Amino acid sequence: MIRVLHSVSNMDRAGIETMIMNYYRHIDRTKVQFDFLANKSIKGAYDEEIKSLGGRIFLSPGLNPVKWFKYQKMVKDLLDSNPEIKVVHSHNGAFSLQAQLAAKKNGIKNRITHVHGTKIDFNLKLPLKLVYKTQLKKVSNNYWGCGTEAIKYYFGNKIISSGNYRVIHNAIETQKFVYNSEKRTELRKKYNLENKFVIGNVARFMKQKNHTFTLDLFKVILQKEPNAVLMLLGDGELLEAMKQRARELQIKKSVMFLGNVSNVNEMYQAMDLFLLPSLFEGLPVVGIEAQTAGLKCIFSNTITDEVKVTDNVEFLDLKKDSLEKWADTILNYKEYERKNAEQEIIDAGYSIEVEAKKLQEIYEKMGEQ
Repeated sequence: MIRVLHSVSNMDRAGIETMIMNYYRHIDRTKVQFDFLANKSIKGAYDEEIKSLGGRIFLSPGLNPVKWFKYQKMVKDLLDSNPEIKVVHSHNGAFSLQAQLAAKKNGIKNRITHVHGTKIDFNLKLPLKLVYKTQLKKVSNNYWGCGTEAIKYYFGNKIISSGNYRVIHNAIETQKFVYNSEKRTELRKKYNLENKFVIGNVARFMKQKNHTFTLDLFKVILQKEPNAVLMLLGDGELLEAMKQRARELQIKKSVMFLGNVSNVNEMYQAMDLFLLPSLFEGLPVVGIEAQTAGLKCIFSNTITDEVKVTDNVEFLDLKKDSLEKWADTILNYKEYERKNAEQEIIDAGYSIEVEAKKLQEIYEKMGEQ
C-alpha cells in the first residue's frame, strides 16, 4: 500500500475538500491511502471521517512566509519518518510551492500541484502569490487541475500545448443528486416553501463567491416576485456581514441562511433554480451537482464554460448585464420540467465511481516508481 499526502487548508466542508473526500471514499484504501497536511489549525468537518477511513491528519505551522523554515523542517521530518508516502498532492494554489519544495528536497518523485481556480484573489498576499506562481513548475512534476482554464492560468500555455497536464474532474456520486420529487415535497413542506420560487446558492461566504451581488440581485427579484425565497448554504468569514446586508436591504425575511449542512444533495431538490455569480472559479463542483439535480443554472461568465455539461446552464455578464436582466432571466425559469440528467453527467466524466478508479491507477503507477 502507498500513501498520498494531500496538502490542504483544512478539511472543512468546502468545494476542494468535498472533491477530495469524494475520491477518498471510492478508492480501494487497501491499495492507496490518503493522509492530510492541514495548514490551518481549525478543526475540519471531515476530520473524524478521515480518521475512520484510515487517514492521518498532520498539522503544519501554517503557510505564513514568516514560518517558512519551520514549515520546511516539519514537512521534511514528516516525510523522513513516513517513507510509505510516495506522492505529495497539493491543493494550495500558489502556496503549493512550499509543500512541493519540501517534497522535492526530500526526494519525493511524484509531486502533484493540483489547481482549482482561474484567478488569484486580490489581497495583501497577492504579490507573494504571483511570485510563488512563477516557481510552481520548477518544484512540481505533475500539473493537474479541475479544468484546462485553471491549468493554463497557473502553469501557462506551454503546458497546455505540450499536453503535459491532467484534468481531474470534480466528480460526484451522481445517484445522490438525481432529482427526487418525493424528497422535494418533503423538504419544501419542512421549510414552508410550498408555492415559493426558491433560488439556491451553495458557496463559502468569501469575497470570491460574490454574495453581495447575490443579495442585491435578490432584492430586485423580490420586487418582481414577492413569493421568491433565497436559500444560501455555506459558512465563512463574511456570513455575518451578509446577514447584516440582508437586513439593510430589508429582504432578511425572504433569505434563508442555512450554514453548512450535511445533506446538500437533498437541499438541491427543494430549489427551483441554482445561482452562482462568482467573481472567478476553477470548475465549481456545486455547478455539476446542481445540473445533476435537474436544476436550471445561472452562472456568471467569469466561470469557465467547462462547467456547462447540460443544456440547463446559462451565463450572464457581471459587468455588462444589469440586475434587471439577471432578475428577468432568472424569473423566466419559474416553471420548467425537472429532468433526470444523471446520464449526461456520467457521460461527461463526472461519475465518482468511474473517475476514482482512474485516479487510483495513476497513484499505483506512481508508487511503483
